[in-house]
Amino acid sequence: MLTVIQKEQKLSSYSLNAVSAEFLGEQKEDVHHSMIGDLFEGSAESRRRLAVYCLKDAYLPMRLMDKLLCMYNYVEMARVTGTPINFLLNRGQMIKVQSQLLRKAGQCGFVMPTLPKTETSNDKFDGATVLDPRQGFYPQPIATLDFASLYPSIMMAHNLCYCTLLKPEQARDLQPEEYTKTPNGCYFLKSSRRRGLLPMILEELLAARKRAKKAMAEESDPLTKSVLNGRQLALKISANSVYGFTGATVGVLPCLDISSSVTAFGRTMIEHTKQMVQDNFCIEKGYAHDAEVIYGDTDSVMVKFGVDDIAEAMRLGQQAADMVSATFAKPIKLEFEKVYCPYLLMNKKRYAGLYWTNPDKYDKLDAKGIETVRRDNCGLARHLVDMSLRTILIDKSVPKAIELVQKAVSDLLQNKIDLSLLVITKSLGKGAHAEDYSAKQAHVELAERMRKRDPTTAPGSGDRVPYVICAGAKNAKAYERSEDPLYALENNKSIDAGYYIEHQLQLPLLRIFGPIMGNDDKAQSVLFNGDHTRKVHTPTQEGGALAKFVTKSLRCKGCKAVIKQGMLCEHCQKEKAAEVVVGQMQDFQQKEQEYNRLWTQCQRCQGSLLEPVICSNRDCDIFYRRAKARKDVQLAQEQLSRLKLDW
Repeated sequence: MLTVIQKEQKLSSYSLNAVSAEFLGEQKEDVHHSMIGDLFEGSAESRRRLAVYCLKDAYLPMRLMDKLLCMYNYVEMARVTGTPINFLLNRGQMIKVQSQLLRKAGQCGFVMPTLPKTETSNDKFDGATVLDPRQGFYPQPIATLDFASLYPSIMMAHNLCYCTLLKPEQARDLQPEEYTKTPNGCYFLKSSRRRGLLPMILEELLAARKRAKKAMAEESDPLTKSVLNGRQLALKISANSVYGFTGATVGVLPCLDISSSVTAFGRTMIEHTKQMVQDNFCIEKGYAHDAEVIYGDTDSVMVKFGVDDIAEAMRLGQQAADMVSATFAKPIKLEFEKVYCPYLLMNKKRYAGLYWTNPDKYDKLDAKGIETVRRDNCGLARHLVDMSLRTILIDKSVPKAIELVQKAVSDLLQNKIDLSLLVITKSLGKGAHAEDYSAKQAHVELAERMRKRDPTTAPGSGDRVPYVICAGAKNAKAYERSEDPLYALENNKSIDAGYYIEHQLQLPLLRIFGPIMGNDDKAQSVLFNGDHTRKVHTPTQEGGALAKFVTKSLRCKGCKAVIKQGMLCEHCQKEKAAEVVVGQMQDFQQKEQEYNRLWTQCQRCQGSLLEPVICSNRDCDIFYRRAKARKDVQLAQEQLSRLKLDW
């Protein structure tokens, strides 16, 4: 089940708890392996908790398989592609195309050759066209015109296949209407002479995708609809991978004449679409504005028609799609799919906007190439990017978005950010030891330090290592300052706010605010410099390298004067004692209430309000909050213990 989830879903964590919380809305009580023996040898209640933990390890994957329709999807894919299910799980896209090609070749009386595999190849061909983006923030509607299954459609329309490829001398012996000459100078028989195997395979895949899309349209349950959407996307990827199969120079059956012809057709079609739209939708032809193609990707173009009304932009987009489609061979079709309004174009393959298919209400906030799911970005970066986009695009308030970022930067500098938002996770993919890696990396070095502290709880090969970057010496490398979040919390280690601002927040936020404010320098000055960055709080570290050489002085809680013992100086003892005591008691009560609230929430999750919380699920939102709340209560108790008043 882990393999299925990793292949099909993009999540920040693939632990059973994280995946179950995402799709099922429930989790298990995560028992650390070091506690299993004690629970088993304890009371009947502790053994019950251990039994529930083990049962849920088996029960939750079965629930996930049922909820995500995994068997249905894989059986359907196996049936369409003629590939065993275990191949679908453990191998890539190429085996699907190879299986279909073998099956179709047998049906049509062809034999598929077996070529010797080569490890490397210097053969190259030009890829797809990506038109230069006109970066900026567009409050007007931007119509998006997409080619439906562009590369498969090109292969079907022009009958591109191994069995239809001609040599130049063979083409000279045929009539011009019997073959197609591609933009890069290759020759292929037309379907009137011989139908290619690859076009027939693509027709079957696209027919299966059409059935999946029809079932998705009839479904009302949101999760089932998303699963069916995953099925049709998987079939789309399988269809697109037929082109990749021919272009893989170290693959099973490479043929660069086919793949380079496909991309050559694609490039000419994108340029043709851009030219037609700009030539026909202009003031000279009676329109109110000149249409402008602001960006074009592999199979789509973004058009600004200059109108302010979304319904009018949709009408013009549909008109443009129909006009351009009429100039291409079937089944190539340019479709009007959606309108973005407003639209933020950051760079090639990086944009965001409100997605409209109905002029009355937007469907969703759509973002491409944005740091919202990458696990090497901390949660704070993902949260700020998401909230900034929502504030700019949905609330249409750039000042409010700037204020949001400034407050987060200020809170980070004052150590007010929840530690769980600063955790970065990376996998020990090559091994558990530092010698397995050519360069020093933060998570690898941390794993080594954790192994020295306690070998029984240290992460092993393949495990994901959560870490935070703590403050350190002036020129210390990041890998020297990485630390286990729980260890950093318990030992009052100061988080390096500068590292998080420079390496985690700046780049993704400048991509958003740079085009809006005019340039990155201005955005950086407003977001990361100014009055909101002047107040900095650094907690006192416990047990640091200099701890044995310094003495921590006590200060009066009333006037901050240095004192030898207690909590108040002689003056404040007489003048402010009651005020300070009430303030300290209120602070202690607030922190105790917060800790009790989190503790009770964890008890409800584990199913018992009478048993202590032993859950070690670090993917849980409140794990680090609970640890910090416990630490805050301990510190507040220490402060109260300094109160020695004679009433």
